[in-house]
Amino acid sequence: MNGIQLREASTCQYDLLALGEVMLRLDPGEGRIRCAREFKAWEGGGEYNVARGLRRCFGLKTAVCTAFADNDVGRLIEDLILQGGVATEFVKWVPYDGVGRTVRNGLNFTERGFGVRGAVGIADRGHTAASQLKPGDFDWDHLFGKVGVRWLHTGGIFAALSDTTPRLVIEAVKKARQYGAIVSYDLNYRSSLWKHIGGQKRAQEVNREIAQYVDVMIGNEEDFTACLGFEVEGVDENLSQLEVTAFKTMIEKAVKAYPNFRVTATTLRSVKTATRNDWGAICWMDGQFHQASPRPDLEILDRVGGGDSFASGLIYGLMKFNDGQKAVEYGAAHGALAMTTPGDTSMASLREVENLVKGGSARVQR
Repeated sequence: MNGIQLREASTCQYDLLALGEVMLRLDPGEGRIRCAREFKAWEGGGEYNVARGLRRCFGLKTAVCTAFADNDVGRLIEDLILQGGVATEFVKWVPYDGVGRTVRNGLNFTERGFGVRGAVGIADRGHTAASQLKPGDFDWDHLFGKVGVRWLHTGGIFAALSDTTPRLVIEAVKKARQYGAIVSYDLNYRSSLWKHIGGQKRAQEVNREIAQYVDVMIGNEEDFTACLGFEVEGVDENLSQLEVTAFKTMIEKAVKAYPNFRVTATTLRSVKTATRNDWGAICWMDGQFHQASPRPDLEILDRVGGGDSFASGLIYGLMKFNDGQKAVEYGAAHGALAMTTPGDTSMASLREVENLVKGGSARVQR
């Protein structure tokens, strides 16, 4: 079986469903968190960002499965999600105790970084409603069987939130495959999430089990090493041919270990400064590698969410064209554009992505 075999759109209400936590991002703009007197509010979450990008940039119908404490902060995040066009009908609302002793909503303070000062993220997400989600909280037979979903996207951030969230992920991916939905998973390793619950050893136990049910696996070199145990050898600080070859070797090991992977993709990033990166991507599909057009010295305003926007562009390319080269080009172009604007989520249009895929420049458009 070649490529991606999708369910018919006419049989499904949603093109993609994301499972993960959505937090309120508080952004001090050009300043520092420690000195801030005001913050810009956004919504963001590794899994949700993909659904939002597919909805706002690529015009697909998407929804999110998550949970919020039922207070004004939760309703603010819901309002931001609705502005992004992502359906909230599957959000679970948990009664708020007035203090946050038992349940609360997650906050993510994020500095963009500039030049030699790297971006900084400080998450405040203990005891959140989403971290307490568990198997049985969503009716997957109804979602995949009656409502109809063509694609499920989730990831390693959500799987690291508690002892119950990885079990929920496994429940979801099994049901998705049962009903013929494609499953994509972004490894998204965060050492801060795992260090107090078993560290890298536990991360590998969880992600190796989940990987058995994944069709499209996404992650950078650190993700594949930390989460699945595949070492990358011969990597230098530049996006040289040596580094690309090392990534390809790593991916070959991964697809051999997990023959269920139909597509495997990784971004290629060399960080020169917080605001200047070399940027590229490769993907493996049907036994062949496809590499996106490299973008050396890409200027960046806000790098947070660039990988999620790569994932949404890649998924769109797979759904639209079922072609590895087009998919990786759309992913890399969308990720590049997303990093030129503030916030976790993409502000790019499909026209802008297609223009960049075709080699368009940054000339003034009139």
